[in-house]
Amino acid sequence: MDNNLTPSVEEKGAPIPKGFFGYLKSFGPGIVIVLTWLGAGDLVDCSVAGANYGYALMWGLALALFARFAMVNVIAKFQLMNPNRYSIMEGYHEVSPKFPLILVFGSVLYGHISAAYCLSGAANAIYEITGLGSVMMWAVINLLIAVAITGKAVYKQVELVQKIILAVMTIALLTATAMVKPDVGHIISGLAFEMPEQMGSYSAIFVVISLIGAIGGSIANLLYPVWMKQKGFIRPEHRKLQVYDLLFAIIMMIIINLAVWVIGAEVLHPKGLTISNVKDLAGLLGHVAGRSGELLIYLAIWAATFSTVVGGSDGYMRLAMDGLHTAKSERKVQYGDNYIKDPLFKVFYVIVVILPVFWTLPGMPGFVSLTVFANAALIFFLPLISIGLLLIINNKRLMGKDVHNIMDNFLLGVLTILALYGAYHMAVEFFKKIVG
Repeated sequence: MDNNLTPSVEEKGAPIPKGFFGYLKSFGPGIVIVLTWLGAGDLVDCSVAGANYGYALMWGLALALFARFAMVNVIAKFQLMNPNRYSIMEGYHEVSPKFPLILVFGSVLYGHISAAYCLSGAANAIYEITGLGSVMMWAVINLLIAVAITGKAVYKQVELVQKIILAVMTIALLTATAMVKPDVGHIISGLAFEMPEQMGSYSAIFVVISLIGAIGGSIANLLYPVWMKQKGFIRPEHRKLQVYDLLFAIIMMIIINLAVWVIGAEVLHPKGLTISNVKDLAGLLGHVAGRSGELLIYLAIWAATFSTVVGGSDGYMRLAMDGLHTAKSERKVQYGDNYIKDPLFKVFYVIVVILPVFWTLPGMPGFVSLTVFANAALIFFLPLISIGLLLIINNKRLMGKDVHNIMDNFLLGVLTILALYGAYHMAVEFFKKIVG
């Protein structure tokens, strides 16, 4: 994995665009990160929320996405604006030397688990589309394609693949949404605050708070500055471009999540039905739009999961190696900035990219079980990341003149409280399941 930029980009960074289309062509890290965030879990979660509550909790989705934008924007601001030009991992190291090693462990762990359930989702989707071979066969094929794309980790090819996948997923989901003929008035009304009665195991307020808390502290948020550096967003002058890049990514995420939510609200909610996995969702849309509806959903599932495999394989590896070389500076001196020279790179690559294919073997836990475990695995990282970032932005030596930004402190303070709340309750539920 070559972590070096070309000399011109390293010195000057990406060119500052002019005009609307100039900015549009310069976008990239946001697209890569949003497709790494999105997975089949998002498709299931949004469709289930739509099925259980109709459009009543759409304000919660908007709030959760705003929370993610706020958190990631603060992370990006630190990397661009801090006077020492520290990376986010170096910022955590300044708070505590143990922070980077904890994040290395979290990156490798979550990279592996995320790849496991997304590889399973991608393989199942292609198997359902073609009806050929086996899920294991398609898992291996998807893995080989991902390795071909990320093996040398040239950022440009990762970004190009993600842009193509984003177009495929957006077209598929918007077409599927049009098939169910959504009520635009009800969609707009869902943005107004409403607290419906509890449906299922969790109250509406718990669902919203846990979602915001998990998003606010997610380790995946730390991937954005990794790709910012690869794209050449490295100077304070890139701040405006970075904000627009991230805003575009969040808008695309809103469109995709909204499309899935609409399908759940329009197809399932009126019938009082719910779903437990993506196959149920595809089958129920099939009742409305026939086989073409099923194919569109499976195509969207493949796009969401495969893009996460590609983005995660590249991003979590970069984040882990950055953390390792930050915590163990002697390794950086020995191997330089080119991570691939470090023998531990190959170890991490096997764990994060190759080994997840074994979770698709017959008899292994299914896609839903893997997804639940992946979310549970992040429990103890959520408040850690939020609290660490709060300490970073309030350190005058690290942030310089931006240390007293009241809005950043307020937003991160709220997100930290919600991350603690959500982590506590998720941990309680997780251990109840283990004991039970």
